[in-house]
Amino acid sequence: MRPIHLLWAIFITAIWGFNFVVIKVGLGSFPPLLLTALRFSFAAVPALFLERPAVPWRHLILTGSALFVGQYVLLFVAMSQGMPPGLASITLQVQVCFTMLLAVVTLGERPQLRQWAGAAVAFAGLAAIGSTVGGDVTSLGLGLTTLSALSWAGGNLLLKRMPKPQDGRPVKMLNLIVWLSLVPPLPCFALSLGFEGPARILDALANAGWVGFGSLFYIVALSTLVGFGIWGRLLSLYSASTVVPFSLLVPIFGAASAALVFHESFGPARLAGMALIMSGLAVASFPIGWLRLKRQAV
Repeated sequence: MRPIHLLWAIFITAIWGFNFVVIKVGLGSFPPLLLTALRFSFAAVPALFLERPAVPWRHLILTGSALFVGQYVLLFVAMSQGMPPGLASITLQVQVCFTMLLAVVTLGERPQLRQWAGAAVAFAGLAAIGSTVGGDVTSLGLGLTTLSALSWAGGNLLLKRMPKPQDGRPVKMLNLIVWLSLVPPLPCFALSLGFEGPARILDALANAGWVGFGSLFYIVALSTLVGFGIWGRLLSLYSASTVVPFSLLVPIFGAASAALVFHESFGPARLAGMALIMSGLAVASFPIGWLRLKRQAV
């Protein structure tokens, strides 16, 4: 990977990691369902200018529902109900293991032994984090974050099974993300009206101020549009096995930024759980076969 592209990859993972802190700040101004609706309403605006991917609407709606509605409604509500941002950034990564398990059930894939071992280690880490429920972590927050990871995994499989365009051209990642963003606004606004109420919505919009709208700008412009735009560009230039492992930096940046901004603390059991999750993901995701070939070539 060229040095400039290496910097891009690190820059994007830092943006995505810090995004958990920004979400927590944004939740101080907007209720979670409204924040989700606003995020994707603004993220979908470029659909006015970007060509729709040659994918049937049915697949766009299904994928957007799992990848965006399910994942972010559950995550934002979890963080509003006692899930700290640093811990959320780590816990959410068990989506890698959920994706593998769902692929076994629905696609008949056969993971390698190291992938099973990595998943077992990661889930042991999740159990260790679960043992720390109480104080700054609620069982509801942890449970919803885990369900958010499961919804993300379902979205991953729907992306994998999305029909290829008939013209043979690869789908542009930024275009796909923008058009998928058209799915969440209506159901999320409906949920917000039903559960948060018109009075709370109007109060939030009237009093959010620069902090609230600045957080929303970061989530929409940097985390969603810039982040996925550059990530898609890297995936078009390099193999997935080269680019995807950089995503393991996201929870590291997330935990570090939460510790710096919110002074989030991690006790021994929680640190052990976080370490187990990261270790399990590294074992399951890192291209060991590629590393072995490189070593033999040397």
